[in-house]
Amino acid sequence: MTDPTLPPLALPVFQPGSVWLVGAGPGDPGLLTLLALHALRQADHIVYDALVDERILDFANPGAVREFAGKRGGRPSPAQEDISLRLVELGRQGLRVLRLKAGDPFVFGRGGEEALALVAAGVPFRVVPGVTAGLAGPAYAGIPATHRTANQAVILATGHSAGGGADWAALAATKAPLILYMAWRGLGDIAQALMAGGLEPETAVAVICDATTPRQKVLTSTLATCARDLADSGLAPPAIIVIGAIVALRGTLDWLGVPSDD
Repeated sequence: MTDPTLPPLALPVFQPGSVWLVGAGPGDPGLLTLLALHALRQADHIVYDALVDERILDFANPGAVREFAGKRGGRPSPAQEDISLRLVELGRQGLRVLRLKAGDPFVFGRGGEEALALVAAGVPFRVVPGVTAGLAGPAYAGIPATHRTANQAVILATGHSAGGGADWAALAATKAPLILYMAWRGLGDIAQALMAGGLEPETAVAVICDATTPRQKVLTSTLATCARDLADSGLAPPAIIVIGAIVALRGTLDWLGVPSDD
């Protein structure tokens, strides 16, 4: 029942000729924000990523044009520059343009690059943050990103080697748990670099595939064996990889009851 003492909810108007960079969350439609839903229902044109769950697109304005702009590693994909130019073009046509990105636009989603292109072109935009897979995926696997007795910091990093990649020895030296995006292909090399940087071979690892969706599966392993275990598992990306003491909490906190491939 609506509380009459509360003011009505006032959501921003999606103005024609503007672009909204919206996070769709990691997959579960229940994690979609109210502002993201508001944008979906108003948009004239939706440019969406490969990892956006189809159930989320079902919330869209029925009259909206849907344009796929998915990027997947190792597969033919649109160039980022072309996607940014397309957003500018659509905005200049006077459309309400929704750039729908999996997770959060500004967490390894290249939303910052798209925003800079819009600024350079003088196209107004809004950013609608989303729930990032790096936090939601572990939570759905029963792994808290932080726990008072386990860690006082957590590091989000990409396993992608563009720009030279992360300094794994420096990250290992922090002893903070790592949550890795796009690290499937490089996991073996990353594990070796972390061990060379001082992490114990027995350090716990969890690989969470298709996080927060009905297809979610979890592989638990160690730094020493994770690459081999992953190769033998039959699992496939997309995946979030968690490394560190927080992984051990899954044994008690697996509230979904998704079986592990140990």
